[in-house]
Amino acid sequence: MKKIFALMLALVLALGVACAEEAAVMTHDEYVAAELDTPVTVETYVQAHQSWWDGKITVYAQSEDGAYFLYNMACSEEDAAKLVPGTKIKVSGFKAEWSGEVEIVDATFEILEADPFVAEATDVTELLGTDDLINHQNEFVSFNALTIEPSKIEGDDTEYAFLYSWDGSGTHDGNSDLYFNVGINGQTYQFTVESYLCGNDSEVYAAVENLKVGDVVDLEGFLYWYNGANPHITAVTVK
Repeated sequence: MKKIFALMLALVLALGVACAEEAAVMTHDEYVAAELDTPVTVETYVQAHQSWWDGKITVYAQSEDGAYFLYNMACSEEDAAKLVPGTKIKVSGFKAEWSGEVEIVDATFEILEADPFVAEATDVTELLGTDDLINHQNEFVSFNALTIEPSKIEGDDTEYAFLYSWDGSGTHDGNSDLYFNVGINGQTYQFTVESYLCGNDSEVYAAVENLKVGDVVDLEGFLYWYNGANPHITAVTVK
């Protein structure tokens, strides 16, 4: 009987230690090193979020040491209103990857008392097309002096400065994502205005709708990844 009790106690203690280890707050380097599909816990700061919907919210978050994409995090509508830029949160979930985008899924969070932190944009223009760009994944970044290049719809020879949805099938009133091409150093890249982040009533949405092929622009946004760099743009300045 004593042996059984001792074994049960040892098991409880082991489970307690395991839970404590799982809940330990990671640095960004530790998060990057963690295996996919393993539990992770980080403390970070809200930089922006997509629209709240059905008890979930997707958050762009960043600390001084790195950034995170918190996909469909469990959240009440009341708490969503508290997730203003600079708010510190503790997040627990699982590290996952989708088409190259590393993110935290099945997450829960708590709001922490702390001075706010809002990241300044890091200029990554010179990193476009290099292997180093991914080291800034999900960070708030800027791109400078890019040229708007034409986008085309299949079966249509017209050159567009942007498309509603990736294939041109969307509309303004449908609040479709906007896709546009930019060029620098002889290379072309596709950027996006994610409508759940910056909808058709936002300044950046209107700015992209007013672009012309050949415009030179400075851009800011979050370095999202989808089979390569696919920044979610939040500001456009025509030079």
